[in-house]
Amino acid sequence: MILKKWHLICSVDINFKYMNEIILDAKVTSETKYRKLFLCLALDAVGYFSYIIPFLGEFTDLVWAPLAALLITQMFKGAVGKVGGVFAFIEEIMPGLDFIPTFTITWFYTNFLSKNKN
Repeated sequence: MILKKWHLICSVDINFKYMNEIILDAKVTSETKYRKLFLCLALDAVGYFSYIIPFLGEFTDLVWAPLAALLITQMFKGAVGKVGGVFAFIEEIMPGLDFIPTFTITWFYTNFLSKNKN
């Protein structure tokens, strides 16, 4: 009888140990995920800055478009990053499309809509 109680207590302690590790991993993943969201919002804001300077802003898009495409392919690996990079390049290079938050849309797709989460 005493042995059974000891075994029950030990197994509960082991389960709590693993549960704490799982919760800790979830917090780290969640924190990293939201840091990436903040970075995406900031990079989308950089894309909006071309509206501040009329006419000159469209020329700054010639520099920002390839840079945005490179950044999005580095931030989001695989097919999502490649498609996002092409979309970011086209969105930034075309006049009048700077209002589309490409980085943030890609972040939402990766974290909420994608079937293959990392």
